[in-house]
Amino acid sequence: MTANCRAPALRILAAVLFIGSAPADTLAEDRAPELFPEMGPTLEANPDPVSIDLGASLGRLYVTGVVSGLGLWQSNPFAGNDHTYADIGNAMVTAQTEPGVVQFVAQAGLYSMPTLGEPYTRSTKLNSRLYGPLPIAYAKFAPDDGFSVQIGRLPTLLGAEWDWTYQNVNIERGLLWNQENSINQGIQVNYAAGPVELSLSLNDGFFSGKFHWLTGAATYAIDDDNWLTLSAGGALRSSGIDTFRTPLAQNNSVIVNLIYEAYRGPWSITPYLQYTHVPNNHSMRSAGFTDEASTYGAALIVAYAFDENWKLAARGEYIASSGSDAKGAPELVTGGPGADNWSFTLTPTYQYKTFFARAEFSYVGLGNVTPDFGFGKSGNDKSQVRVLFETGFIF
Repeated sequence: MTANCRAPALRILAAVLFIGSAPADTLAEDRAPELFPEMGPTLEANPDPVSIDLGASLGRLYVTGVVSGLGLWQSNPFAGNDHTYADIGNAMVTAQTEPGVVQFVAQAGLYSMPTLGEPYTRSTKLNSRLYGPLPIAYAKFAPDDGFSVQIGRLPTLLGAEWDWTYQNVNIERGLLWNQENSINQGIQVNYAAGPVELSLSLNDGFFSGKFHWLTGAATYAIDDDNWLTLSAGGALRSSGIDTFRTPLAQNNSVIVNLIYEAYRGPWSITPYLQYTHVPNNHSMRSAGFTDEASTYGAALIVAYAFDENWKLAARGEYIASSGSDAKGAPELVTGGPGADNWSFTLTPTYQYKTFFARAEFSYVGLGNVTPDFGFGKSGNDKSQVRVLFETGFIF
């Protein structure tokens, strides 16, 4: 069974991105190798994607993708948000050469990133404000099964949820995901030996264009059904960049995740812990923040397969932040400095061959809210309910 979340990061590298991890003569001729992007346990990739023979040097070129539509209703929308949205969930195409000594991967198109506790942004506007129409593009060199180097636009090593809706067991990304970077530009070195997998990346953090972040991950395979990952990353120096895709506080932060992944028959279970810290450095003080702040979070993601068509996923989360608005701490979670958030998400999923449809109910509650920092047009509501529906095709 494939991993249900972005981490264990090195399991991804070994099972999906690691070039040469499955020798060509072990792959059936009528079956594609495992391809990027990684999929969670509630949706499956097309087992027979389009491919083109590029010759002996590059092998086959595989073309995959997802087209989906998204509907959303929410209570207590933020100022500037509506109660309802109909949008493009994904219109993504991925082209990649097959695993070998050299591999190229590129992913292009439109994407939506609905996230708990955050205003909804339409996919067309989101693309221009985030990573553009080519969010993933990298080359990989792997001289042997245990070592590889990637360079380009890469998925982060941090966190336990993926970038795009169809990769996750829930449509929306969670509260903890919102503290982590998603895609960064840089270079990444990967090494695997026995049950241990290691990775280290020098990158631009929250897509800042300044290469001052260092991230790493270490995964230990307890056995075939149990994985433990420690991942961490942070800014090597302060940065004053503050944009939609590069939030000032998070781009100056340090992040640590401890993630456990287990499979028990039809069950997939992923509990994880998160800690982040934003120091009171020069860039933060220059922006008017006079105090440091931290977050402490925990999450449990569970999925159950009734049969090959029907799956059910649930996620529960809690995250608390330190600091106060009066002392000049930055806002790290919805509700303002010092607030805490909790959430529950339930997502039933149906898939038949390449067609899929799923619904979602989510609830977010806030505590210790600073006036004007909560939900609703006034910023003083303490909860938000969302109902989503997503349907489309995986080709």
